[in-house]
Amino acid sequence: MRTLNGSWPASCACILLAGAVLAIASPLPVHSEAAKADIKIGNIAPYSGPASAYSAFAKTEAAYMKMLNDKGGINGRKIQFISYDDAYSPPKAVEQARKLVEQDEVVAIFQAVGTPSNAAMMKYMNIKKVPQLFSATGATKFADPKNFPWTMGFSPSVYRIEAAIYAKYILANYPEGKVGVLFPNDDYGRDIYGGFKDALGDKAKTKIIAEASYDSTEPTIDSQISKLKASGADIFVNFSTPRFGALAIRKVAELGWKPVHFINTTASSISTVFKPAGLENAVGVMTAQAIKEPNDPRYVDDPGVKEYLDFMKRYNPEGDVANAQNAYGFLASQVLHKVLEQCGEDVSRDNIMKQATNLKEVKFGLLFEGISINTSPTNYFPITQMQLLRFNGESFDKVGPIMSETVMVPETRD
Repeated sequence: MRTLNGSWPASCACILLAGAVLAIASPLPVHSEAAKADIKIGNIAPYSGPASAYSAFAKTEAAYMKMLNDKGGINGRKIQFISYDDAYSPPKAVEQARKLVEQDEVVAIFQAVGTPSNAAMMKYMNIKKVPQLFSATGATKFADPKNFPWTMGFSPSVYRIEAAIYAKYILANYPEGKVGVLFPNDDYGRDIYGGFKDALGDKAKTKIIAEASYDSTEPTIDSQISKLKASGADIFVNFSTPRFGALAIRKVAELGWKPVHFINTTASSISTVFKPAGLENAVGVMTAQAIKEPNDPRYVDDPGVKEYLDFMKRYNPEGDVANAQNAYGFLASQVLHKVLEQCGEDVSRDNIMKQATNLKEVKFGLLFEGISINTSPTNYFPITQMQLLRFNGESFDKVGPIMSETVMVPETRD
């Protein structure tokens, strides 16, 4: 899939129209009857800039829409998937959201990538009453139907739910354990760490004996890991982004520190985190996930995994099947597909939001058995269940049953 680069005009976009990816500098005409019948879905992703790796979401989603169009579309209507680059810049995200809504007249913006970009456009989307649907973030603020009824996040990990699962497991299995926490000094880090402390409740003050934060510009986190080891903590809760997750795993091994190590879903990729850190260094690391590992030999005959792998081979051959972003993009597209099918002939913004908030026990093959998609007008967390896992050096082993948590959404402030 061709993406934007500095040689193209800033107003260019990547558009999937009935299966073709085009670079254009102005919206498509909407005068023909065929165009009027299409379902226009907007998307915003970082095709350029420091977070450009996250464009894998959009590339997989564009490929999924091509697959749908090849099969005749949804209820006989083709999908126009219009995806703009925001370079992971919040101001640019707002600009692109306005373009999608006011010029391209999309019925929804689906899977805009990242907490900062989604937060920047959230107020605008709700004023315009346009679905900001299944945004690619697990931040708690995107599940606040009282204040932002047109905004719904989507992630295999809602950050505060994932954190609560770790807290619950630690309280049950390590009642005397001493916890050290690493987290990024940003909204993501504060959200997931805040959920962890809230889930520990009154015991947070005594169980957490050390914490260390880092900025995304830091070259290493050696001093932070050394500080946590020196504290005497025997449980390490590692709320990191991928690069720093790998650095943390490697440094823990170098120091000879042997804590019970929990790492968040964001940094639990075998291919992009554990391998760079050294697979032997990651043995025993625990995480929580909702999606199966497609390369795990235990799933070689799994129908859901085979469906995903077949899709990637035919429609996204340049994508890495081991990259969790691609599996996530496939799953998110399946959920959008379900919503649009439920809409029937009424593919209006109101009905799209109505159907998105009425998903009941919807199951998809990439999800672990026992995990389903559920939403309601008061529940904007599509996934609230996760499977705790432990890395064995090659793949993940299940630890206990599927776990589920509920969280209160913190008060939203402008």
